[in-house]
Amino acid sequence: MDYDVVVAGAGPVGLLLAAELRLGGARVLVLERDAEVVRPWRVGSMGARSVNTPTAAALHLRGLLPAVSAAALSWFDPKQVTPEMQAQFQEAARQAAASKDGSPPPGLPFVGHFAGIGVRADRLDFEDPEMTAELYGSGVVAQQDLEDILAARAEELGVEIRRGAAVTGFEADETGVTVEAGTSVRAGWLVGCDGGRSTVRKLSGIGFPGVDAVFLGRQATVDIAGAGIEGLDESAGWQHGPGGSYTVGGWGGGDTRVHTVEPIGPIPDGEVTAEEIEASLRRVSGLDVAVTAVHTATRYTDVTRQAETYRRGRVLLAGDAAHVHSPAGGQGLNLGLGDAFGLGWRLAAVVRGDVPADLLDSYVAERHPIGRWVQEWSMAQTALSLEQGPRAEALRTVVGQLLDTRDGATFVVKRIAGVWQHYDLPGEHPLVGHRAPDLPLTDGSTLASHFASGRAVFLDGGFGGEVAARWADRLTVVEARVAAFADVVLSAFVRPDGYVAWAGPGEGLAEALQAWLGPSARG
Repeated sequence: MDYDVVVAGAGPVGLLLAAELRLGGARVLVLERDAEVVRPWRVGSMGARSVNTPTAAALHLRGLLPAVSAAALSWFDPKQVTPEMQAQFQEAARQAAASKDGSPPPGLPFVGHFAGIGVRADRLDFEDPEMTAELYGSGVVAQQDLEDILAARAEELGVEIRRGAAVTGFEADETGVTVEAGTSVRAGWLVGCDGGRSTVRKLSGIGFPGVDAVFLGRQATVDIAGAGIEGLDESAGWQHGPGGSYTVGGWGGGDTRVHTVEPIGPIPDGEVTAEEIEASLRRVSGLDVAVTAVHTATRYTDVTRQAETYRRGRVLLAGDAAHVHSPAGGQGLNLGLGDAFGLGWRLAAVVRGDVPADLLDSYVAERHPIGRWVQEWSMAQTALSLEQGPRAEALRTVVGQLLDTRDGATFVVKRIAGVWQHYDLPGEHPLVGHRAPDLPLTDGSTLASHFASGRAVFLDGGFGGEVAARWADRLTVVEARVAAFADVVLSAFVRPDGYVAWAGPGEGLAEALQAWLGPSARG
């Protein structure tokens, strides 16, 4: 074999996957179609992507969170939500209740939205245990900044990234995959992270069922003029005009940000022009405006499709190659990075020969339902924001009223943040299947600090240490207890992705270790 794994696509998903594979000892080649790094959204909100709780937790485990946090355009970290801030939100809620129209005081932040309907910070229930969990909040980072961080990480670990080398074909057999990308490369496995029009998925024959698009969206930063410019209200958020929906605003450099959504029609070829943005903005707003220059622009639709499976033999899928949907809700990047984090350690273990290839089926079993939920969430927001007429307005009013309640606001923010995500793993303990929190330990460390190597961790809190020692060649054993419960006997086996696979005292530790890590070196 030339490589253990070939990854098609050097976006955030492909780069994180490659780094995870290399951390696990695999020889990795990343093949990227574009010869140069594309930076169309270096400045402005168009390239901004939200980072939810599972993604932040994953980056934290590998020591990447400080770099991402430093690059973030904003960061909502629960460690920054002090008691004083909570008191401020509660005081704002009291002021709103005392006002004539229930409106919040000026300057109160919104912490999320559903279909463009904002969620107020003073409506959140900070007594909800999930709302106070570490890393529950989301941040916003420019996608290119994230790609730069992940590319540097992958190259530091020894990943080879070959740009200007598009995958054009492959032949898979029982022992490996021969990949064509200008030259032939032989590898044990091929992973398609090559986007919604994935060549790897198409050539693999994996079905991609779903629903066709009903709207066309355009995003751009532009120079704008005309008599109708006075009617563009930056503070109004999403507005619904005669031909669709739109929002405008400023974002650095004096450029105007324009986002339009209208019913699907013929999609123009080539780059987005000033004339195209102007015509779309006129249709949806009904205002006499002129777009004199386009600085950055893109089109997108709400086509929603999911691969029937994420694995066929030695070919796997992750990210947009496995699922596409409207960007409504901002879940796409997080979903793809979750795929990469769930697949990397498994595939590396298969490459090392620690576990059989059947372990990869658990990747599909865990990630496919998460993808389906994201698509449902996205389609619901699309339907709510796109529909026009009195019935649609009535529905938006009702949803807005629900989001203005404590329970409604808290529910939506928790779903956006991803704190609900867990896996259905065998075991009776309530921690099993959930992310392990980064708890301080009695040895002065924190739990997350032991995951930088990419290995699984066994927290020996007074039970099971002798059993775990049999897997010491692929398991980091930490002899410590949770500092807040130093007198409590609690041990936990945590997978490399930070999810608890066993907790006790109790039975089943050896079985869990063997299921996820393979037979121990001692048999």
